[in-house]
Formats: sequence, C-alpha cells, structure tokens
Amino acid sequence: MDQTKEQDEDYGYNLFPERKKSKYKKGSIGESLFTFNHKCHIMLQFAIQTSPYAKLLLGAMRNSGCTVYEGRHFSCEDCDGTVSGGFDATTSQIVLCQNNIRQQAHMNRVVTHELIHAFDHCRAHVNWFSNLKHLACSEIRAANLSGDCSFINELSRLNFGLNQHHQECVRSRALRSILAVRNISREKAEKVVDEVFDSCFHDHAPFGRIPHSKKDAKFAYREFESRDRYYGNL
Repeated sequence: MDQTKEQDEDYGYNLFPERKKSKYKKGSIGESLFTFNHKCHIMLQFAIQTSPYAKLLLGAMRNSGCTVYEGRHFSCEDCDGTVSGGFDATTSQIVLCQNNIRQQAHMNRVVTHELIHAFDHCRAHVNWFSNLKHLACSEIRAANLSGDCSFINELSRLNFGLNQHHQECVRSRALRSILAVRNISREKAEKVVDEVFDSCFHDHAPFGRIPHSKKDAKFAYREFESRDRYYGNL
C-alpha cells in the first residue's frame, strides 16, 4: 500500500495511537503510575456531574435511546500532542487525551465538544468516513455549541473582533478539525464547510440556543429539565 493511500484511509487514527495498540494493559499498575489516567478520570467525572453543557447532552442522548455510560463510552488515552480528544464512530467511544488535558475547564470543553459528535451520531446516523458534508456539519455544530468560541476562550487565544467574530471562530475551528483527520486540501475543506455552514450553524439541538457562556448553558439545561419532566408526566 503506498503512503498516500494509507494516509487517505487513516481518518485521523494516527493521532490516537492507543486506538491501535496500548503500551499498558488497561487497569495495570503501569497505566496508573506512568500516565495521567487517574487525573483524567477524576476530571471526567467532575465534568459529567457538574457541567450544564455535558448534563444537557447526556440527558438528550438518554431521551434519544443512546444512554452514555462512563466506563463504556469514554476512554482516557495518550494522544498525539496536537489534539485534546476525539469521537471514534467505530466504537461509539469518546477519546480524552489525558496527556494534553491538564485543567478542568479544558476537560469540560472537550467532553462537551465530543458529546455533540456523539449526539449527532445518535440522532442522525452520520456517515463519518465517506461523507465530508456530514463531518463538516458536526464539526461546525461542535465548535458553535461547546463553548470553544466563547469570548473568554477567544480572549485567551488573543483573537479579537466584533463583526461576526463568533461565526468566523466556528468556521476556523471546524476547518482545523477536518484537516486534522482527513488528508484533503485546505481548499476542498473550505468548500465543504461553506456549503453546509448556514444550516449547521443554525442547528442548535439539543440546546435550543447557542450557549455562549456557562450561564446560557445553565438556562438551557433548566429548560431541558422542565420539558423532560413535562413529557414524563403525560
């Protein structure tokens, strides 16, 4: 197999080496002592128990028949230094890059971002591997709804702007995510993002709005809980 074809068929798995082969057996002493695995699991638990973004997404997936179990659907692993997480559609599993996630706020954003991909996988049966428009749409939604492009995060990146800055951030981060996992030209990736941007940017499910801040996410979660209780009593 030539190198180009091998890259074409990789789908970004080279960024997650433990998806193919783990150095330590899961649960081994080596894993506990020589990786950030224990800290990763603690931060994950805190995220799914306290983050309104994550709690809403987990509830929405449960209501859609795709209940998420921490031990089955999350995996803390060492990854390439350029990524923080990923969604493995072949196993319906979220990968959290334990060697690159050092702070709780970062963990909360990564969990939310990847849960949006998992939610899309559940509700829309996304064709991740052969339909670039499906991939682009989910990346746009994840960048838009996860807090990746919040004012605080953009400020920390020294990115400033007023006129449609949020949209440009979403476009840029979606494009970067696609190029990380597909061996395609930047021009082709930009064309695909442009083709689906408007419809996917305005798809706010399951939040019902763009949660620009944790306060927005809390409001969205309370509304979700109210709807859930209402329909549960019918």
